[in-house]
Amino acid sequence: MKRRDVLAGLGTLAAAPGVAQAQVLNLAPAPIVPGAGDVLVSLETSLGAIVIALKVKQAPVTTANFLRYVDDKRYDGSSFWRAAKAPSSVDYGLIEGGLQGDPKKVLPPIAHEPTTQTGLRHVDGTISLARREPGTGDSDFFICIGEASYLDANPAAQGDNLGFAAFGQVVKGMEVVRKILNLPTPGAAINPVMQGQMLDPVVPIVAARRL
Repeated sequence: MKRRDVLAGLGTLAAAPGVAQAQVLNLAPAPIVPGAGDVLVSLETSLGAIVIALKVKQAPVTTANFLRYVDDKRYDGSSFWRAAKAPSSVDYGLIEGGLQGDPKKVLPPIAHEPTTQTGLRHVDGTISLARREPGTGDSDFFICIGEASYLDANPAAQGDNLGFAAFGQVVKGMEVVRKILNLPTPGAAINPVMQGQMLDPVVPIVAARRL
């Protein structure tokens, strides 16, 4: 993939490396235990809670940004508005949420923290910052369902090869994440790449709080 942005990169799940493996290895994942220094945040949605362990030590810039939105209660009343699912017989894809550029709530973008710097990877349950060009990420984020190594930084790739900034892991509530992934997506997409991925209705994020 020559361009690894949230519009094009995340819109090609059907051809993503790892889909075939996910179809074969449809195994129940082992429980995820928060690491030392992780900060827990609960996203209370209309379908249940999603608890995320933020990797503060590994991704200090991205986690500080996310926690600012949480502590300022800027995510309260936001939503999960996108569900990009691979056309397969198993759950594989991602769900995206955030403020969608709401000028009243969005903070300035932050510096990009690639996975080659943080040591994190995009695996099942990883939360990562959405972006266009490197350094444009702000409020929007996505959660992976299934391993998605194609979203990691890859210095050997052509073009924008910095991937996305992974910064945490779901430790509770993946059943809620998968439920969102499988909701209807008839919503209109401003960008054609996202057609067929827009939730309608969206899933409200009622509140986001530290635990």
